[in-house]
Amino acid sequence: METSRATERPGNGPQASGRLPKGFLAAVRFWEPRRLVYNLLLAGFVLAWLVGTWPHFRPVMTLTGALQLAVFALLANLCYCMAYVAELFLQLFASGTGWLRWRSALWVLGTVLAILIENYWIADEIYPFVR
Repeated sequence: METSRATERPGNGPQASGRLPKGFLAAVRFWEPRRLVYNLLLAGFVLAWLVGTWPHFRPVMTLTGALQLAVFALLANLCYCMAYVAELFLQLFASGTGWLRWRSALWVLGTVLAILIENYWIADEIYPFVR
């Protein structure tokens, strides 16, 4: 009496055994080390705003302000996770490994977009309303 396990049947792939797909692991190895640089760049721009306009932002330096800043940092990292969606989409539909060249460009463009959104948010949504 032979029983066949899910990992031995043809066509089940790596998900059936509980292992992650090889492409996802490659994406993690590429994107996660760059997350630190992304966060440091965003934090640097926040610090530049605080230092450059210090007397204006002094009233916001409270526990509530720190909690709001933490929420914004979490949202920025949630947006960073969208890089995995783009990566896996490219892996599915791009032929060969040509898409690997574009990962760095995607990171740079995404980081620049995040910095622009951050500066807009501070300049237009936060700065005018701080008293």
